[in-house]
Amino acid sequence: MLLVSACLAGLKVRYDGGDCLHHTIEQLVSQNKATTVCPEVLGGLPTPRIPAEIIGGDGEDVLNGKAKVIDKSGNDVTDAFLQGAYQTLEIARELNVTHVILKENSPSCGSGMIYDGQFQGVKKVGKGVTAALLERNGMIVATDENIDDIIEYIEKQ
Repeated sequence: MLLVSACLAGLKVRYDGGDCLHHTIEQLVSQNKATTVCPEVLGGLPTPRIPAEIIGGDGEDVLNGKAKVIDKSGNDVTDAFLQGAYQTLEIARELNVTHVILKENSPSCGSGMIYDGQFQGVKKVGKGVTAALLERNGMIVATDENIDDIIEYIEKQ
């Protein structure tokens, strides 16, 4: 079983109320080979919501208490991001998930790149809060940008 970002399956859970539909993900979900999660929604944030970025580091730093997740209006939403990450981890453990495909650039789900915290559309190397937590717990986290490689790898197992 794969765990995937809900927005990649076409669910309208992004901060702007939209999705990032990836047809391969949609197909995996419809075949019951993948389960969807949106850590931000699991953390209690509404859809749509004010965009948020990590200030002072990346998801690893948030988990270590050294950075915060702040929305564009200046509200500290760190607790919601942490709650969603831990709920996602719980779901992954219940399903015995080993591989996760998450939406790149997200402050929750980015596994290689996130926005730099200035709300100017600039990206930096780093992990989102959920991606960092899942990796800490031994899961292989992939991005929607290398989905074909991860699916090929999983199918060979």
